[in-house]
Amino acid sequence: MDDIYLLGDFLRERREAASPRQVGPPDPASRREPGLSREEVAMLAGVSADFYTRLEDGRERDPSGRVLDALVRVLALGPDASRYLYELAQRRPIRRGGTTETVSPGLVTLIRSWPATPALVCGRFLDVLAMNRPGDVLYDGMDYRDNLLRMVFLDPAARSFYLDWERLARARVASLHLVAAADPEHPYLTELVGELSLKSAEFRKLWARRDADDLTCTPQGVRHAMVGELDVTGATYDVGHASGQRLLLLQAEPGSPSEESLTFLTGLDAG
Repeated sequence: MDDIYLLGDFLRERREAASPRQVGPPDPASRREPGLSREEVAMLAGVSADFYTRLEDGRERDPSGRVLDALVRVLALGPDASRYLYELAQRRPIRRGGTTETVSPGLVTLIRSWPATPALVCGRFLDVLAMNRPGDVLYDGMDYRDNLLRMVFLDPAARSFYLDWERLARARVASLHLVAAADPEHPYLTELVGELSLKSAEFRKLWARRDADDLTCTPQGVRHAMVGELDVTGATYDVGHASGQRLLLLQAEPGSPSEESLTFLTGLDAG
């Protein structure tokens, strides 16, 4: 059997055996089946539900190392299971310097309770550790959703999705420089910067400038295929008791056409 189908079967088995407590459902008694749904795994791994479905169905043949790394975390795979996952995907595991970032189930429950506010929980190096349903709907069509830097610099759709791509790209790199100053030799940072430098000339240029800013409020208008342009601002907040983690909210001006479009968009998904 093709390894890609073995990979899908393995992911399906581990997903169905995973604990629902990881996503903090508001009403555990209402679950009809054990395990996690495909949508829940996709949300926690920072990928689209469509991408994860393609993985399980054997229609996605090139999952990145960072996607696999996120799945190891979400599915709580041990060393042997992790090694098997990477072997099936013919990828090498990503080194994280012996650290694993996890999101509080309570925080996941909180962001899932917001019906029309896209929200993401990001790690210290801008890995997407969790995303709620409005966020999943907003970023529909983006392939790289496991890391905000990879989304901006490696996703082919990024330049048309972000209305001011250049400004956001500078902000993302400056944010990485800020956290990198505290641990410049971190193996995961080295690997991330190496990958982005190899694949993106724009990243190499911006990284060499060494700008460093704490950008807690960044305008980042986007263009969604269904509702058109949205004027939103990204506000970030430190997550207490989780060193380096941040909560990113994408908010529109109350009563604005952009807020109405967001509500419409997320309402369609809920229906």
